[in-house]
Amino acid sequence: MTHDDDKPFAADAYFLGPKSENGSWVRGEFQAILDHWFDWRRSLFADDPEAISPARRLSPEFLREREVLGQELRNLLVMLRSEVPKFTPRYIGHMVSELSLPALLGHFATLLHNPNITSREVAKIGARMESEAIAMLADMVGFDPALAQGHFTGGGTMANFEAVWRARYRVDHALSLALVLAERDGDPLDPFMAAHMGWREFERIEVERKVGEADLRAASMVLGNPFDVARRIGKCTGRDYLGPVLITPGNKHFSWQKAANLFGLGEDSFWNTPLDKEGRVDLQALEARIDEARALGRPVLAVISVAGTTEAGEIDPVDKIADRLDALKAQDIHIWHHVDAAYGGFFCTLLGGKTEDVLEKAQQNALRAISRAQSVTIDPHKLGYVPYSCGAFITRDEHAYRASSFQAPYIDRADVSDKWRCTLEGSRSGAGAAATWLTGKTLGFGPRKFGKIIAAGIEARKAFTKALVTNNPLVRPLRPADTNIVCFSLAKEGEALSQSNARTLAVYARFQAHPDFSVSKTVLGAASYDALIDQHLNGYDGARDENSLALLRLVFMNPFWTNPETRDQLTPEFIDLLAGFIDDAP
Repeated sequence: MTHDDDKPFAADAYFLGPKSENGSWVRGEFQAILDHWFDWRRSLFADDPEAISPARRLSPEFLREREVLGQELRNLLVMLRSEVPKFTPRYIGHMVSELSLPALLGHFATLLHNPNITSREVAKIGARMESEAIAMLADMVGFDPALAQGHFTGGGTMANFEAVWRARYRVDHALSLALVLAERDGDPLDPFMAAHMGWREFERIEVERKVGEADLRAASMVLGNPFDVARRIGKCTGRDYLGPVLITPGNKHFSWQKAANLFGLGEDSFWNTPLDKEGRVDLQALEARIDEARALGRPVLAVISVAGTTEAGEIDPVDKIADRLDALKAQDIHIWHHVDAAYGGFFCTLLGGKTEDVLEKAQQNALRAISRAQSVTIDPHKLGYVPYSCGAFITRDEHAYRASSFQAPYIDRADVSDKWRCTLEGSRSGAGAAATWLTGKTLGFGPRKFGKIIAAGIEARKAFTKALVTNNPLVRPLRPADTNIVCFSLAKEGEALSQSNARTLAVYARFQAHPDFSVSKTVLGAASYDALIDQHLNGYDGARDENSLALLRLVFMNPFWTNPETRDQLTPEFIDLLAGFIDDAP
C-alpha cells in the first residue's frame, strides 16, 4: 500500500520551535484551553451558589495565601530555568526531544479535567480517547485495529510487565489443564508441549474433557501454592519441574530483568540470547535456547524481540524470528512473541511511503513483521513526541489480552470494558492517551506527515555521521546504524581498545561539563556484544585488551535538524568542539 506523500507538509507548524517561534499563536491556544475550562465549570449546575464570594477573594487572609502561592510558583519557575533544555537541537543525548504541539495541547487540555481512565465512571471521555488512540497505534504497527486490544501505561517498563503477565497467564492455564488431566485421567505430561498448546486448543480440551474452573485453580502455580504445584508436576513427569524461562536478546532493555525479579521467576529463568556481529539476535542461538528449554521440560514464557535498542537503535530481525516461531506452531508449539518497540515502534510510520527507503530493506521487513507478534510495547513519550510519562501495551486480539481479572467493590457500576479489571496499574491518567489521540488526529501515524518527521531524523543522523568521519579520522562509527542514533568511539589506527575507551570516556566527560551540547554514552559488554566488539575493532585493526566498548551516543530526534541554518551552524560547531576535547584527552 502506498500513500499520497507528495503534498507539501509543514512539519514546523507542529512544534513550538527552539526560540518559541510559534509562541504567539500557541499562547492563544493555551488561553483558549483555559477559557474553555473556566466556561465549562461556570456552565455546570448554574443554580449552585458561588463557593468563593467576591468579598472572600478580597479578604486579607485570602490575599495573603494567594501571594504565598504566587511566590512559590515564581520560585518553581526560577528553578525550572536550570532544567535540561531538551527542546533544542543541541540536545542529542537521549531518547527525548521537543514535544509536538498536538501532544502538548492535548496533554494540557486533558490534564485540567484530570480523568482517571481506570474506569468510565470517572473518565467517560478519557476512556473513549484511550480506545481510539490504542486503535491508531495498533493500525500503525500492522494489527487489525478492530481486533487489537490494549491500554496506556506509565511507560515501556510497565508495558513490558503487562506482556509477561499475560504470557504467564496463558502458560499457567495450559499447564494447569495438563496437570489436571495427568492427575485425574492418567494422561502423560510434557510441561513444555502442554504449556504451548495455545488458547484455542486449551478451550477445545477444556470443554471436551469437562475440566472446571475449580480444577484449574487447584492446579495453578499462579493462584495456588507454586511449590506444591511444581512438586505435583515433578511427580507426574518423573523429574523436578524448574519452571518457565523468559528468553530475551542481549540487547534487551533493563526492564526485562526487573520483570523476571518481580514475577518471581528468578535469575535462573532469565535467559539471554547471544547477539550476532551486527548486534542483533543470533537466530541460531535463539533456536538453540528454545531447544534447550524443551530438553529441560521448561516452558518458554515468551520470546522477546527489540525494535529500536536502547544503546544504538538497532532493529532485531523480527520477521525471521516470527518465521521460526511459526515453524514451531506447525508442531503445535505456540510460543508467545513480544516485540519491545518502545523506541522503534514509530518507525512503522515510514512504511508504505516513499521515505521508507531511509531504512534498509531488512529493517523494513522487520518492522512489518511486528504485526505477527502476540503483543508489542510502544512509548509515545519517546519518538511519539508526547509528554512523559506515556507508554502503551497492545495485543493483536482479545485472546492475547487475557489476564487475571480482579474485583473492586467500590466500583459498583463498572462497565465490562473498563480496563481496571486487567491492568497492573490501578489509577492511570488520561493525559497521555489524549496527547497521542490528538497527535493521531493531526499528524497521523503514517508516512504522509509523521513518517516524514521520522525520516528526517534518520537523514540527519546519516549526514552528521558523514561530516564527523570526513573531518576527524579518529571517529569510528558503530555499524550498522539502523535508525536515528549514531554511536562512535575515538580510536587511532591499530590502537588498543583500552586506549580508545579511555579517550572516548574522557571526551564524554568534557561534553558533560560543557553547556553547548548534550550527548550520552553507552558501554557495550562482551557478555552480549562480543561479536560486535570484534567487528568494530576490525574496522581499524584495533587490538582487543578489554571486554567492553565505550561509545559516544547521539540521538537525532529533534525535528529542527532538517533546518539548513541550524544544521550548517551546529554541525561544524560540534566537530570543532569534539576536536578540541580529543586534543585535551590523555
